[in-house]
Amino acid sequence: MKLNHLKKSDPRLYKLISAEIKRQDETLDLIASENFVSPEILEVLGSPLTNKYSEGYPGKRYYPGNLYYDEIEELARTRALKAFKLNSKHWSVNVQPYSGSPANLAIYFALTKPGDILMGMDLASGGHLSHGHKATISGKLFKSIQYSVDKKTGLINYSEVEKLAKRHKPRIIISGYSAYPRKIDFKKFGEIAKSVGAYHLADISHIAGLVSAGFHSSPFPYADVVMTTTHKTLRGPRGAVIFSRKEKMLHASGFMLHEAIDKTIFPGIQGGPHNNAIAAIAVAFGEALKPNFKKYQQQIIKNARVLAESLKKYDFNLVSGGTDNHLLLIDLKNLDIGGLEAEKILESAGIIANRNSISGDTSPFNPSGLRLGAPAVTTRGFKEKEMKKIADWIYRLLIKKEKPSLIKKEVLKLLKQRRLKGRPLTNKYE
Repeated sequence: MKLNHLKKSDPRLYKLISAEIKRQDETLDLIASENFVSPEILEVLGSPLTNKYSEGYPGKRYYPGNLYYDEIEELARTRALKAFKLNSKHWSVNVQPYSGSPANLAIYFALTKPGDILMGMDLASGGHLSHGHKATISGKLFKSIQYSVDKKTGLINYSEVEKLAKRHKPRIIISGYSAYPRKIDFKKFGEIAKSVGAYHLADISHIAGLVSAGFHSSPFPYADVVMTTTHKTLRGPRGAVIFSRKEKMLHASGFMLHEAIDKTIFPGIQGGPHNNAIAAIAVAFGEALKPNFKKYQQQIIKNARVLAESLKKYDFNLVSGGTDNHLLLIDLKNLDIGGLEAEKILESAGIIANRNSISGDTSPFNPSGLRLGAPAVTTRGFKEKEMKKIADWIYRLLIKKEKPSLIKKEVLKLLKQRRLKGRPLTNKYE
């Protein structure tokens, strides 16, 4: 990636960015929420679209000069709907949210009022902070009821979710998670929400690529609102989109559901949209419509499963016993090592994976879990053979206690075969 102008005008920042690019190039990235975008997306993100202010929506802006940007945003909307096989007569999509947490907050504000009850999965079971955790604004402004996974199986107990819903009568029930390795029964969540008069919000930020490609069941037949970030398995820029049913009326309001959400995004909680990011989102959904995207998502699942099975052969305990999607969780309790220590050991060997709370943990800073994901290494061109090698490295580092410096040499050797060359990638999945 060329940074010629920056190199001359701001050598210190140039040096830092160059170092980070090199770090990414020489690091094996197993963080489930990270990925590498295409050269086209990087071009759009760095384009002059960043110069324009576009408060409002296509055809109704508060600044002039948005003729072409209106078309760009409409293109992003059209492609987003098409990527999930949605009919514009029944679904609306807002592509302006800056990221996932503000998008969820906008949905809460649109559908409820402060003090109302939200129901989402607790953090230690795999839920996201923005789903009502007490440390976030979602947990401070709304009454949060949290459901958990079964401690023995690591799976969602839908009967328990239903009991909680009937007891507390939440306004919104959230499905979709940050660290849940199994498939989600969106139909069951829809039935539970309907039985208590709640809205069903599906947050598919992690699995959106899998849903789009048909490798995970879709939430759209069963949800009122669906939110997803646009990076992770979608492999787009950092951003978010909100899908909402057009025929759904907001309780005790003159607004339709999608109208309320649009008004909450702007002018409710955001100002001018990030035009370059929305154009990059249009690129990402365009890429998701190509045949090779489905092959990429299929390989993600293959890679995650092979990594899980290989780790199990080395006697690692996996939460829920394995994975159905792009990520897996190692339960480190039997190894007498914490998630933070394991994270640091792997990082010193050039392998990046994040510590993660698992059921029973009380501290997110030093939990007993380690989360691994396959999206980024799959983008890099890794297949089943490489995933077995990764499992071996993790075994040698965390169980056999081999020196990280020795493993790092092996990691670098493999990465050089799948070199990122700055940012533009050169592998078959682009």
